Amino acid sequence: MQLRNRQDFWSGVMFIALGLGFAWQASSYQMGTAARMGPGYFPFWLGIVLALLGAIVLLGSLSKKAHETHIDKFDWRIVFLVVGSVVLYGFILKLLGIYISVFVLVVVSSLASHEFSLKVAVANGIFLVIFSYLAFVKGLGLIFPLWPSFLGMN
Repeated sequence: MQLRNRQDFWSGVMFIALGLGFAWQASSYQMGTAARMGPGYFPFWLGIVLALLGAIVLLGSLSKKAHETHIDKFDWRIVFLVVGSVVLYGFILKLLGIYISVFVLVVVSSLASHEFSLKVAVANGIFLVIFSYLAFVKGLGLIFPLWPSFLGMN
């Protein structure tokens, strides 16, 4: 067996590690039975299924029929932009409100894309602001500051 598809190989390794990690953590909760599931039953079996899926993907990467791929150099800029935008969102939510914070989150995280387009980022930002309002504020009744606190419009 020869490693032909590096992307699938490392994806399989990641799925196996995450699946076994979730299953191991879930095993510390009460399992119950299939008829009367405890809090650990579903996450345990979901972790096992995820690990099995990872094993299938990993074995597929070793197949002679697998497309040969190589992994590009890891781009820390993308990780910084995506994770940084979420951290930034957490810091600015109370100060700027959900409308501006969600919009900033979408635009900053969109900068991580190799096909970045300001028009698409703005359109996605507007859509997600409207969706967040309808789903979380109107639909679920969650209380968020909507506008910046210094404007006094909440």
